[in-house]
Amino acid sequence: MMKAGRGAALIAAVAASALALTGCGGGDAESDPNVLKLWHYESPDSAMGVAWNAAIKEFEKTHPGVKVEFEEKGFEQIQKTASMVLNSDDAPDIMEYNKGSATAGKLSSQGLLADMTAEVKERGWDKMISPNVAVTAKYDGEGTMGGDKWFGIPNYAEYVMVYYNKELFEKHGVEVPTTMTEFTEALDKFVAEGVTPLTNAGAEYMAQQYVYQLALSKADRNWISNYQRYTGPVNFTDDAWTHGATTFQQWVEKGYVDKNTVGQKAEEAGVAFMKGEYPMMFSGSWWFGRVNAESKFDWGTFVWPEAKFTLGSSGNLWVVPEGSENKDLAYDFINITLQKNIQNQLGNAGGIPIAADPSAITDEKSKKLIADFNELTKGDKLAYYPDWPVPGFYDALVAQFQKVMNGEDPKESLAPLQTTYEDGLPK
Repeated sequence: MMKAGRGAALIAAVAASALALTGCGGGDAESDPNVLKLWHYESPDSAMGVAWNAAIKEFEKTHPGVKVEFEEKGFEQIQKTASMVLNSDDAPDIMEYNKGSATAGKLSSQGLLADMTAEVKERGWDKMISPNVAVTAKYDGEGTMGGDKWFGIPNYAEYVMVYYNKELFEKHGVEVPTTMTEFTEALDKFVAEGVTPLTNAGAEYMAQQYVYQLALSKADRNWISNYQRYTGPVNFTDDAWTHGATTFQQWVEKGYVDKNTVGQKAEEAGVAFMKGEYPMMFSGSWWFGRVNAESKFDWGTFVWPEAKFTLGSSGNLWVVPEGSENKDLAYDFINITLQKNIQNQLGNAGGIPIAADPSAITDEKSKKLIADFNELTKGDKLAYYPDWPVPGFYDALVAQFQKVMNGEDPKESLAPLQTTYEDGLPK
C-alpha cells in the first residue's frame, strides 16, 4: 500500500539523527524491559488506528507494568529512513512497514528484521493468514517476496477501489458503471457538466496507480509475476505499460483528471474528495475509515469496472527489528492484533480483517468492502502495487508519470524506468 505521508517535515531531522547513529548498531543502548516502543503511521480515526489503539489498551491490561510507548510516524518518513534508523539505537521494538521486495524484503536481506518463522508456527499465525495474503510477509535470502521465511505479519488486507459521491452522481444523472464503456461515459458526462470527475495526486502514489490499473487491463498473471517477482523479462514499453501511460495522459487531456494536480499530494486529493469537490476517488481501502468519518455526503464504493486484476494485497506488516531486545513483547502485541475482538473492531471501523468473525461485522458499507475483497481474492485478481519491485522505484514512478501528465510522449516517459528497474534487481 502507498499512503499519503504524514509528518513529512520531520524526515530531514530523522534522517540526520539516523545517519549520526548508523555506526552504533541496534541494541547497543540498554533496553527497558518495561517499555514496548511502537511506531506506525495510521491516523487515529482510520480503521487500523482504531483497532491498534484498542490493541495497545489490551496489551497493557494483559502485561501489568509494561507501557507501550507509541509514536505516529509519516509513511514516507519511515520509507526513506528505515534502513538507517533500524541500524541505530533509536529503533523501535515493533513498527508498521511497507510490504514488498523493495521495502520489507530489502530490510530482511540486510539482516535488519527478525526472522519470525519459528514464532509464526508456534503461535499458529500461519493458520490465521491465508496463503495469498501471506505472500507479502515471506521473503527469500535475497529479499524477494514470496520466499520461505516470515519477516513480517499482516493483520489486515487492502485493495484499491473507486469511492464515489452518490449525491453528485444523482445531481448530474450519472449511474454507477459496471463496464469500462459505462465508466468512460460517466467520465464524459461529468466533464460535459463542467465537473472534473477524478481526484488525483501526481506528486505521490495516486497517478502511478491509475497508470498501473490501466496497464493491468492488457496484462496477465505471468506479466504480474515477471514484474513483481522477477520470474521473467519485463519491458516498460510493452503494450500493457504503453496502454496505461497513454490512456492516463488522454484522461488528463480530456479533463477526467485535473492537470493542475501534477504537484498535489495524496492527502490533499483525499481531503478534496471528502469535501465533495470531486465525484470519484480511485484509492485504497486505507481511506475507508476517514471517508466514513469525515464525508458529509452519502457515498459508496465499487471495484474498477471489468477489472481482470486490480491493486491489492495484504496490508502493511508488523516487523520486529533484529536489534530489538524486547522481541517477546513485540510478538505478544502482534498476537493481540490478530485476536477476534480486535479484528472485529477493525472490520466495523472500515478495515479488511483477516481473522474476524464474519457475523460480528455489522456496518453495511464495511460488509460490502470485505465482500468485494473476498471476490477479488477468489478470482486471483490481486496484482500488488507498482512501486514494489525494486528500491527507489516509488520515486521513479512519481517522476516519470508527472512527465506523462505534463504531456511528454508516454514511451519516452516509460523508457527510463527500464534502467531503474534493472539496476535495482537482486544481483
